[in-house]
Amino acid sequence: MIVLCLALIFGLIVAALSLRANGRFRTADRLPMQWSLSGSVNWWAPRIVALSFIPATAAVILGLFVFLALTVRPRAGQEDMVLPMLIIIGSAFTAVQVLHHWLIARTLRDSRG
Repeated sequence: MIVLCLALIFGLIVAALSLRANGRFRTADRLPMQWSLSGSVNWWAPRIVALSFIPATAAVILGLFVFLALTVRPRAGQEDMVLPMLIIIGSAFTAVQVLHHWLIARTLRDSRG
């Protein structure tokens, strides 16, 4: 049950970050999705797609994680690794989304002037 609650918390955090960013970037119709190593934008996506990609991916991965944690018995010696791995995965989704929003803000700021 703690796995489900923790996954929901991470899902809500990622969704809240996306909703906050939607208000922050409301003036842009399209947002950057990928950058080259030189820092130029390779492709852009509509704002809704760009901001919902990570939450949708997190929902699928965290949902699968919860399903497997509740239905599949861990191997011997790995029983105590379920929660730490969930925390690592949820934190990684949160960190990637924060990085993506920072890169979007930087790109939009640089393109304006």
